[in-house]
Amino acid sequence: MAIKQFLIPLALAAGVVALARPALAERTLLAPPPALSLAPTATREVAIFAGGCFWGVEGVFEHVRGVSSAVSGYTGGTAARPSYEVVSSGASGHAEAVRVTYDPRVVRYTDLLRIYFSVVADPTQLNRQGPDRGTQYRTALFPTSAAQERQARAYIAQLRTQRIFDRPIVTRIESLRGFTPAEIYHQDYMRKNPNAGYIVANDRPKVEALKRLFPKSYRG
Repeated sequence: MAIKQFLIPLALAAGVVALARPALAERTLLAPPPALSLAPTATREVAIFAGGCFWGVEGVFEHVRGVSSAVSGYTGGTAARPSYEVVSSGASGHAEAVRVTYDPRVVRYTDLLRIYFSVVADPTQLNRQGPDRGTQYRTALFPTSAAQERQARAYIAQLRTQRIFDRPIVTRIESLRGFTPAEIYHQDYMRKNPNAGYIVANDRPKVEALKRLFPKSYRG
């Protein structure tokens, strides 16, 4: 059940979700630096991450130095025109995801991977994150190049070998089937609704963890 789904009408009507959330943010940890990190070959790259509700994923990456854009949207499914209602049903196979545009001279893809596994999502939870349940909230990486896929697979293998997490990693690496930006009211949701109950309980702690664990990468 996507608990967040029931909060959307309230947010649109009142401009903020003031309800208290029963669930706390996912735990955070400092994942090790990736052993494999390829040198950048361009000045602009795009990466796509799915890690539960896209509000928090977008909110974290917007605060990373070198990131020029973070857009919430849908990917990994079959519907030609995914919408929040369609994706929330779980029937289309889409995941809530975020398209991150960044300068690899400032922040590499492997830096983003490390941040993702440290503070964005709990990679041991299958088809859920925090209070949200369903395949649309799965943790998944959607490489946009062969180099990204190579580094993503290597890093997940490294985390498994080093047993960084006390449960199996279930994060998937999926083929990119295109990306559809989400509705406008989802974009910059965390920035526009900093005191929303869902944000305070589930997403603000992730940004605070980014600032604490990656001070050199944090951008206010």
